[in-house]
Amino acid sequence: MKLLRFGVKGQEKPGILDQDGNIRDLSTVVSDINGPVLATELDKIRALDLSTLPKVDADVRIGACVNNIGKFICIGLNYSDHAAETGAEVPDEPVVFNKWTSAVVGPNDDIEIPRNSFKTDWEVELGIVIGKDGSYIDKEKAMDHVAGYCVINDVSERAFQLEGTGTWDKGKGCPTFGPTGPWLVTKDEIENPHNLKIWLEVDGHRYQDGNTNTMIFDVPTIVSYLSQFMCLQAGDVISTGTPPGVGLGQTPPVYLKPGQVMRLGIEGLGEQHQNVIAAQ
Repeated sequence: MKLLRFGVKGQEKPGILDQDGNIRDLSTVVSDINGPVLATELDKIRALDLSTLPKVDADVRIGACVNNIGKFICIGLNYSDHAAETGAEVPDEPVVFNKWTSAVVGPNDDIEIPRNSFKTDWEVELGIVIGKDGSYIDKEKAMDHVAGYCVINDVSERAFQLEGTGTWDKGKGCPTFGPTGPWLVTKDEIENPHNLKIWLEVDGHRYQDGNTNTMIFDVPTIVSYLSQFMCLQAGDVISTGTPPGVGLGQTPPVYLKPGQVMRLGIEGLGEQHQNVIAAQ
């Protein structure tokens, strides 16, 4: 299934794509696409005859595919070829940081360059959406806790992230820095999440053109590892790292400017399209 949320920001309704690519309104079936629904209602949605649901205007705004994300957890330096481009050593264990949930926006909403920013960068990433609570999860059982996958743009301000004191988090959670979606694709639709084409373009130039097969830590490893330090809960989102081609890795580095356009996507998970603007 491809689950989504559509409508005016803050008033989104739950939806689903039918086999012809039409958006169908799920609001009479479930309250939203969120943790409680992912934990208990997926089988009910799966059993529906989608042709009986109201069809939605194809031009409607698409919101983030998960509402009320509890934790937005990120994994850094998780592609061997990205670690190489940044000059970093391949980590022995996952590098963990957070994005603030106030950064979450729809997949095609504008990206704001923060005030005093000169180094705002892009990172296309595979997102894992948790569908079942758990702590101390065995790697062999980790996939039982995954509802599905989505596209994430881990927008990052490199000076905030790397040049001041403190943690990476300061450069990761600015407003609009977490485009999520367009769809939450349930795991049964993705045969192998570790062999998906993943790409990003700025103004038509393809900077990132990779494959999830160069991930250092795979999905079960990441889920199991994180669960040793926190309770993963339905509706949590994990962003799993980016392939090479970020602006920081260019020679010389290239960063986003107002007026530019980003397009990005992952095989089987859809595309995002964002206009870059100055913070209001």
